[in-house]
Amino acid sequence: MSIEKAYNSWAGQYDTNKNKTRDLDTKATIETLSNYEFKYVLELGCGTGKNTGWLLSKAAQVIGLDFSQEMLHIAKEKITDSRAEFKRVDLNKAWEIENQFADLVTSSLTLEHIEDLNPIFNQANQKLKGNGLFFISELHPFKQYAGSKASFETERGLEELTVFTHHISDYIDSAENNDFELLEINEWFDDNSKKEIPRLISFVFRKKNQCQSWCWL
Repeated sequence: MSIEKAYNSWAGQYDTNKNKTRDLDTKATIETLSNYEFKYVLELGCGTGKNTGWLLSKAAQVIGLDFSQEMLHIAKEKITDSRAEFKRVDLNKAWEIENQFADLVTSSLTLEHIEDLNPIFNQANQKLKGNGLFFISELHPFKQYAGSKASFETERGLEELTVFTHHISDYIDSAENNDFELLEINEWFDDNSKKEIPRLISFVFRKKNQCQSWCWL
């Protein structure tokens, strides 16, 4: 089953089934982004809008992008705020969003389905204003090394989605290749003991102001 078809099938139960990864991602998103100010947000892989409502509590406008029509259908039913807009987009292709629209781009539990990170960072750079932020929350590569991947239960049994493993260095390298600097990196655990493998990893990158590298007074 293709990733798109899998998410279309998953959509009906995505918000209600038991999902530690989904719930921890919401926690990571809120705790991290509560420390930053932002007004215009581009939300990559917005899905059912699970984080959109909170983003709207701080933002003036949020545009959510996803390639699953069924996920977007639920998001539109759930988020009726006129400041939110949802668009069906294949993130591997050009995003039809105005350049320098956003001061925050977010991506939650999405990049494991993207084979090459560089085009994502490149487009994020284009859509961000100077010094804009790129927040990423993903399944920790340590979890991936241990065999974890996105999956959900169906009548036929467990449906596992196609995923790609990205090492921590892959995120850092793609950021540097596309003029981002790392502001913070955090690991997120299922409990406070931190004795198990972390479930999620999150990054906050900042788009470099081009003037920083060649301007002077």
